Amino acid sequence: MHVHIEGDEVLTCYLQGEIDHHSAAYFRDTIDRQIERKQPKVVILDFSDVGFMDSSGVGLCMGRYRLLAQTGAELRVQGASGNIRRVFLLSGLNKLMSID
Repeated sequence: MHVHIEGDEVLTCYLQGEIDHHSAAYFRDTIDRQIERKQPKVVILDFSDVGFMDSSGVGLCMGRYRLLAQTGAELRVQGASGNIRRVFLLSGLNKLMSID
């Protein structure tokens, strides 16, 4: 598991590996520290290199969405394909955030 983060006003987080209840805390803590430090206007979570995700990935996105909503910032998801994209669509996250 790995998070590579780029940017300031637009913070792009490149997630890698698997997102389950064990790894979600690591992703959450790493991303939240950067959000707090940089106060971005937009946060992009890139799932291009995520091979597996369970409902913890939905929780990861929802938590970041709520955190960013407090400051008026926007959350976007990109690179989700196959089963991961299906999980996002079935959960209804596409109604709250852009899922490309």
